[in-house]
Amino acid sequence: MGYGPEIKEYSDCRICPRECGADRNAGSYGYCMSSALPRIAQYGAHRWEEPPISGTKGSGTVFFSGCNLKCIYCQNMEISRMETGLQVDVDGLISIFLELGRNCHNINLVTSAHFLPTVIRAISGAKEKGLSVPIVYNTSSYEKLSAIKALKGLVDIYLPDIKYRSSRLGRVLSNAPDYFDVASAAVVEMLDQVGHLAIDSEGIARKGLLIRHLVIPGETEDSFRVLEWIRDNVGKYAHLSIMSQYTPEYVREKESPYARRVSPQEYEAVLDKAVDLGLCNVFTQDISSSSTAYVPEFDQLRR
Repeated sequence: MGYGPEIKEYSDCRICPRECGADRNAGSYGYCMSSALPRIAQYGAHRWEEPPISGTKGSGTVFFSGCNLKCIYCQNMEISRMETGLQVDVDGLISIFLELGRNCHNINLVTSAHFLPTVIRAISGAKEKGLSVPIVYNTSSYEKLSAIKALKGLVDIYLPDIKYRSSRLGRVLSNAPDYFDVASAAVVEMLDQVGHLAIDSEGIARKGLLIRHLVIPGETEDSFRVLEWIRDNVGKYAHLSIMSQYTPEYVREKESPYARRVSPQEYEAVLDKAVDLGLCNVFTQDISSSSTAYVPEFDQLRR
């Protein structure tokens, strides 16, 4: 498959906060390590999301290759730092969405921000062809405000990270010292669009916002500040997933203070803080979730 019809936004690309200016239509790679056509590393029913997302039938998850962050601990490093998997155009994405929509509770777009123009066209096209399940936008939140505004009316459920409050952590762990400023503005816009998470009588999410926060080893104070921001800006009824699944196997510098798992005491301290702040709707993980066993296999789709 060639590069297909050009989408002008990929020339001199400014889609994400990096604004790297790559001409992805000409085959150049941006900071996200991606040219113009998306590559799908895996798609299918995923059963390891939060219960209202996975439900009983699974979440129709589409993993996109490439990423505009460079998190040193990324579980999906196998696909986030390179183009790998099945190359698709807008019509190819529409077909995938329709296939998953027949069998799953929702369509779950994982790290698709760097393909925003293609994704918008594909969501619209799939809905025109009868797609009726909710669209879940699963994101690091390192996205321009204009990008999130462009998704208004297309996305039903936002599943954003708020990784760090500290610019130091943004710089050291994700090469993005402005991470919190960018992500917090994006999350406020998401809340304005879809409101708090709405769950139906069968326990399945239909619309709304579910924020994720991954606890980082040695950084519980930063987690406390993230939770305080959520309470103050999203509200005590915010739906929040506090995750313990930090996996140090992916940290290359083994002498790094981040080359260890989160301790049970650290994780419990963050959960206790959520209770102290009056946060009412918190999903938790077993500490055993910090394991490579939960990382998807990304070799199912070929070029």
